[in-house]
Amino acid sequence: MNESERALTVPSQGLKDYFEKFYRYRHLLKELVSRDIKIKYRRSVLGIVWSVLNPLLMMLVITAVFSRFMRTENFAAFYLCGSLIYNFVSEGTNGAMNAILINASLIKKVYVPKYIFPLEKVLFALVNALFYLIAVAIVFIIAKVPLHWTIVLFPIPLAYTFLFALGLGLILSTINVFFRDMNHLYSVWLTAWMYLTPIIYPVDILPEEVHKLIQLNPLYHYVTYFRDVMMYGRVPGLVENLICLGIALIFLSIGLTVFKKYQDQFILRV
Repeated sequence: MNESERALTVPSQGLKDYFEKFYRYRHLLKELVSRDIKIKYRRSVLGIVWSVLNPLLMMLVITAVFSRFMRTENFAAFYLCGSLIYNFVSEGTNGAMNAILINASLIKKVYVPKYIFPLEKVLFALVNALFYLIAVAIVFIIAKVPLHWTIVLFPIPLAYTFLFALGLGLILSTINVFFRDMNHLYSVWLTAWMYLTPIIYPVDILPEEVHKLIQLNPLYHYVTYFRDVMMYGRVPGLVENLICLGIALIFLSIGLTVFKKYQDQFILRV
């Protein structure tokens, strides 16, 4: 039996197996994330510094264009906090969607838990989000944004966002193996999603009916949570935490279920 056939016969295991394999392949995950970082900044003079410069430069452009119209206090910080969450999800899910296809040659040669590849892309996006935080800190200092003790709670919305992005990424990576047009469709959706998420604008400028619709957007809750703890010194209540965690766990459960059901067919399609 060759390696490709053996990969097809690997039995699907339960959730416990996911965690066991995660621990067993943690060094591979680390190497894959490190590889992506090196590839992203290969032959760049400033290298990883661009992870901080990119959001700062984009912030300057957005602030110059929109700050007068939005009349939001500390607009630059407001924008960066929203942009960090959106970019985290956008980069993580987009990378996860293509992870199986990109690593097709490795999947055919050796047995590696296939979910490792979408997971690595979301972890890579998390690393970039942490660098993005440096840009946020710089703007907070320059703009003299008031600091609150709640800023130490920032890992909570990032954790919720990570679970949500991983779940959505697993769904997208499964669909993309069988339906390659998903890349183009999702690209259009990401553009629409950016405008449907209150990144540039505050929701209080919208009519009440539109505000209610915006709340159906998962990113609305993660962006709002992140801004609350970073900028406004608010601790989101139990209901908001349950909403954020509930959305994340629903998407993660669907993602794991769909991925597990179809993963043995991937090798026939890539």
